[in-house]
Formats: sequence, C-alpha cells, structure tokens
Amino acid sequence: MNYSRYQSKSSVSTLSHSLLVTGSPECSNEEKLENPFGASPWQAETHPDVENHTGETPVGTEFNSVSSTLPPSSHLHICSTAFCCLTRSQSHSSLLSNVPRNNLTRAASLPSMKLHEYTPNISVDDFGDETYMFQCSCPGLYQCSVTNLVFVMKGEGDVVYRTVPWNRRLLAQHHKKPAGPLFDITCPQQSVCQLHILHCEVISTGGGQFLQVAHVKGEGIEFIHPHKITKTHAIINIEGFSAYGNVKDEDSPPDPVQSLVLLFYKPPNDCNPRSVLSVFMLPRNVVFPKMRRDRKKSDKTEIYIETTSDCKLHPKQAYTLATDPEHDLVKVKPKQADFQEEFFESYFPSFQVLLKKVFTDINLCLRDKSSSTCVWETEVCLFPTGGTTGTVKSLDAGPEKIRRSFIESISGPVLRSLLDHLLEKKVLTKDEVDKANTMKNRKDKASWVFDTVSRKGGDSEMFEVLREEDPFLYKHLDRRHQNAD
Repeated sequence: MNYSRYQSKSSVSTLSHSLLVTGSPECSNEEKLENPFGASPWQAETHPDVENHTGETPVGTEFNSVSSTLPPSSHLHICSTAFCCLTRSQSHSSLLSNVPRNNLTRAASLPSMKLHEYTPNISVDDFGDETYMFQCSCPGLYQCSVTNLVFVMKGEGDVVYRTVPWNRRLLAQHHKKPAGPLFDITCPQQSVCQLHILHCEVISTGGGQFLQVAHVKGEGIEFIHPHKITKTHAIINIEGFSAYGNVKDEDSPPDPVQSLVLLFYKPPNDCNPRSVLSVFMLPRNVVFPKMRRDRKKSDKTEIYIETTSDCKLHPKQAYTLATDPEHDLVKVKPKQADFQEEFFESYFPSFQVLLKKVFTDINLCLRDKSSSTCVWETEVCLFPTGGTTGTVKSLDAGPEKIRRSFIESISGPVLRSLLDHLLEKKVLTKDEVDKANTMKNRKDKASWVFDTVSRKGGDSEMFEVLREEDPFLYKHLDRRHQNAD
C-alpha cells in the first residue's frame, strides 16, 4: 500500500503555542468503562504503579525533517477543571469534506472528563480502506471501541481518522521501527487536546523505555516522548493534526510484548471433509475489528473463533504449535514461525492447522522453541453447541433478504436476550445496549441491532447466539442465506 495515496487526505497544519490543561478528571466507579484488554486506560493512568517516564520535565521531541519547524510540545498539568486552552492552528480536513454531518456518531453530553466509549461511524472508500468518524458535542474523555484510541476533547468537534501505511524508508533514516498502527487524524475545530495511543509494552517488567510517538507530515517527521505511558496507552499532548503512531528504536532489546493469538476457521463442506484452522500471532495493538472484517471480505465462509487470546511473545523469537490429538490427519504448517511485532498493515497466518477429517474439538499449545515453554494454550470447539448439521455455519449479514427476515421475525424476548449476550461477548458496549433498550418499536430496535452488529463485524457471534435462543428463526435465516448464495 502506497502511503503517498493518503498524503492528500492528511491535514497539514502548523503547531502553535503550548498546551495547558488545568483540570484532572475524576471518574466514579460506575462510569469507568471496561477495557477489552483489562483495566481502562484512565484507570491505568491513575494507578500508583504506572510508569511516568517524563516525571515533571517537559515533553521532549526530536526534530528530523528539514522542512519541519514544529516546536516542542509542552508539559501537561491536570487538576479538577475539565477544560483545556490551546491556541488553535488553522486546519482543513479533506477526509471530512465528503462526510455528512448528520451521519456521524454523536456522543452523549458528559458533565466532566469521564471515560466514555463510543462506536464510530465507518465509511469505506474505493480501495476498501476504512475511515472512522466521531462527532463530539462536549468536553470529555472518549475511547474508540474499534481502534482503542482515546481522545481528550476540550469542546465539540468532528474527529475523522484512519489507519495509513508507515513510510518504512523514512523511519529507517532515523533508526526507528513501527510499534503500532499509524493513524491519520483530523479535527477541523482543533478541539482534541490530548491523544492516548494503545501500546503493547509490558510496563510492569520495565517495557516502554524505548517507546516514542511519531508525528508524520508528508516526508517530515518528529518523534515525541510521551507525556506519560500507562499500562495500556502512550499519552501525548497534541496541537496539530496529521498522522500519529507508536515507534521504537531499531536496536531496542527484544523484550516480550503483550500479544494476541487469534484463530480463524474455514469449515468443511458437504463435498469435502477437509478444514483449515489459521493461527495468527499478532501484537495486542492491531486494529482487530478491521482485520476481522478484512478476513471476512476475502473469504465469507471463514469464521473467527473466540477463545482466550492474550499472551506475551518475544519479537523475532521462534515458536512451534502443538496439537492434541496428534494425528496423521492433522498437519501443522510450518513447523516453526517467528513472531513479527511489526505487522500492522497486512496480516498472514503464522500457522495453519490442516484437518483432513471432521474433528469436534482440538487442543492447541504454542511453545517457545528454544525453551519448549508453553506460552499459550486453548481448547477449540469446532462444533458450537446447538448446530443443526455436521459443519459450523456462519451467516453473512450482508444480503438484504436476511436483514429483512431478521427484522420481521425476531421476537421481543429473543431480541432482549440477544442484546445481553452481545454485551457479554463485547460485540456491543453498554451504551449501545442501553440505546437499543430505549427504542420502543421492536422493528426499529431489530434494525438498529442488525446494522450495528454487522458494521462492527460481529454477525457470526450474533447468529451463534440466535442459533441457541431461537433455532427455528436461525434455520429460516440459514435457508435464506443459502438461497442468496
């Protein structure tokens, strides 16, 4: 993917005077939202054992662009007022120009700086790349459920952002390497005053010492030392908008990073009992919902298998995958694979488990090749309970026939139970479930749930729950799905 294709979509602005926040948000236990990877970023920031690598000194920057005249960011002070002052620079977002304002997600009004999770509106361009849109109506602390970015807003504003490819050549010139996705961010109102970017460092064991945030503007780049590094996020004060992402020194030690082992299953069909289980070793801060949607676009029959995924892996370390049962009809390829922590733009399976007959379940164990230590293991059920045939089924939420049948046929009690399960599986947030429950009209609620879950790539979980709660409706939708094919 060519980064130059995105350059016209990035706003170019001149960073101006220093930022001063004179408020510290207080967050009640009732209003702290659960982070999908553990503690919320705000909880991590206020925890006593959080590492602050800058102490009380100003945030430092390294300037490496001939054309860049960007001044250093200033130190951030926090106290009780949820307001920040910033001399605004003039910026215009080409990303926002074609986005109707009435289609943007609007956050509920918040009385103060308290963490509020939202699901952005997503649009897809001709290249299949996604743009995320969020319309904020008041000051607050907002976390994106797709990217896990956290925006500290000093007022209302339209925030538009997307992932873009890293310019590896530019990073190599400064002996840096990616440590996360690169986000192109714009906000015409200049109302974002602080940005929290998810990292995958293990802070408790001394990780994060080599972590910086790259601010990329065309061929210019600056490296910002975070104001603070929490257990989950690198925090910087921002005064201008373009592309931001975590980086590390090329020669930084290969310390373990928080990682994910993700499973995607291509089930057998009536004509062929062979199936394939793809195993991905990825850093924790990949944009997983986007990766999942991309996988689904490439093969609609492939199913994401939800299982325990968290582990710690060493970059460039060799790992092997063992299976139980060890069977002549079970083959793992390749025999070993290195963990690559820099894959943030395209994703390829680390291992593929080829199953030459139908298996109901299989145990997997990921081992460090040098020590044979098991670093991750799970039991995979290849037959979800309640299945009506000998293969796993996943309904594609795209066809309008299925959507129409779902809206017309699902009952109120089943819909309520579906919402509870989708909240438990973290497909929907509590705010989204609360919003759905305020809808009095059953069809309106069903329509909103279907569209929201489909947009987030969670339709396989939705239909898995539906198969349990209403097998008759599930079979009806399955027939419509087969007819659509």
